[in-house]
Amino acid sequence: MEAKLQRRIQRYGWDAAADIYERTWQDNLTPIHEQMIAMAGLRPGDNVLELACGSGMLTFRAAGLVAPGGMIEASDISIEMVELVQGRADAMGCDNVAVTRADAEFVDAGADSFDAALCGLGLMYMPDPVAALSAMYRALKPGGRAVLSIWGERRNCAWADMFPIVDSTVQSEVCPLFFNLGAGDNLAMAMQRAGFERPLIHRIDATLGFYDRTDTVEAMIDGGAVALAAKRFDAATRAHVEQAFLDSIAAHARPNGGYDIPSEFVVAVGTKT
Repeated sequence: MEAKLQRRIQRYGWDAAADIYERTWQDNLTPIHEQMIAMAGLRPGDNVLELACGSGMLTFRAAGLVAPGGMIEASDISIEMVELVQGRADAMGCDNVAVTRADAEFVDAGADSFDAALCGLGLMYMPDPVAALSAMYRALKPGGRAVLSIWGERRNCAWADMFPIVDSTVQSEVCPLFFNLGAGDNLAMAMQRAGFERPLIHRIDATLGFYDRTDTVEAMIDGGAVALAAKRFDAATRAHVEQAFLDSIAAHARPNGGYDIPSEFVVAVGTKT
């Protein structure tokens, strides 16, 4: 898929998902966010660059740790996500968060300016993740640390059939390279190309828990990467996609109607030399 089209799909797709993303995903993503924050080793006074900030689940955790004196400069490709984060910062009186709309591949932060950089579950959506990693590397001070997370191997994410199911209903692939970085040593190699000499890669088994059928479908279809495609479904297509996806995860159904879906995250740490 042409990179420009892929970026457009991601921008408007996450606009479509913004209102429900955090509500449907927060519980399942909190453990990985906590691990990222711990690995970042943030301290009061640190300045942090965050790419693909989404609804701010990492942003506000980090903001609390770097206060007083530290600042979070966050960005996202989705204007709806940016406005959500800004509104929350205003409501909380959180004056050490600055958020702008920007494509992570083209962020031009000041060189050697940040103590840490974060990117939570964002790189998989980017046509050129090395460009985003390079932007993080340039922005870090020598000794600064980048911490990022992605989804892991496709075979270890039992919900992965969502993509071909949705792709079969639209004219182009929604996320054609989604699992590429999580395969083998691809993430480590991408980080090395961006300048991180010895990245540390951690694979983490996880289980995504959902309360019932509605909860599962809302998170997977309306609260994530396929949300833009889902907006265009007619009733029959929507029903087909929902049932096909639920059939694909039937082996992971709970007796009470919920789901426990095996998954894998990858968390990586790179230090600027």
